[in-house]
Amino acid sequence: MKHIVVLTGAGISAESGLKTFRDSDGLWEGYNIEDVATPQAWRRNPELVQDFYNMRRKAVLEAVPNAAHFALARLETKYKVTIITQNIDDLHERAGSSNVMHLHGIITRSQSSLNPNLTYPIEGWELKMGEKCKLGSQLRAHVVWFGENVPMIEPAARLCAQADIFILVGTSLAVYPAAGLVDYVPSETPKYVIDPKIPEVTIQNVIRVEEKASTGVVSAVNELLLSAK
Repeated sequence: MKHIVVLTGAGISAESGLKTFRDSDGLWEGYNIEDVATPQAWRRNPELVQDFYNMRRKAVLEAVPNAAHFALARLETKYKVTIITQNIDDLHERAGSSNVMHLHGIITRSQSSLNPNLTYPIEGWELKMGEKCKLGSQLRAHVVWFGENVPMIEPAARLCAQADIFILVGTSLAVYPAAGLVDYVPSETPKYVIDPKIPEVTIQNVIRVEEKASTGVVSAVNELLLSAK
């Protein structure tokens, strides 16, 4: 069974109503990234950061997967599929994908402020100040902030190197180190690039699908299912 590796970014969740991480004005939901998505911001004003992610979590829980999420889940009927996502939502899982790697964490879990490997599920949408991990430190969103290590990047690179087919959807390839993952995909591997505005890529064997995710992913998946052996 061929192994399809999919790398998804904010564009796939935008059609479910979730704002892209960094809009053209450099803001995320009206906030400067530096005020809500860095360790320094957490030290300066943990209440603001906690409230910000509570609102993002509420939005994620109210959102529903779209046609692109469901189409990727259908690939599992004929292929081994691994989804590597830059997104912190759980829409891939809710659409039925069974093998999802979150590069930047997942907002429906919390983590210790002392040990990022110590994580907990969050009941509902609100994580309160005063809720602590077993080490006694304040719990925060299980999200990788700017200036923090991306611990899943090396396992993700190994997966990309094993891809028989690669799909890139909904990402501008602007955020590193995630953007560098395409360089690990073997040159001979077919690479579907799906986006309304396809970023400049210097990789070989590219199949360009210049459409929004909900239509472009569905057409690519239908093609792959028909050609599966």
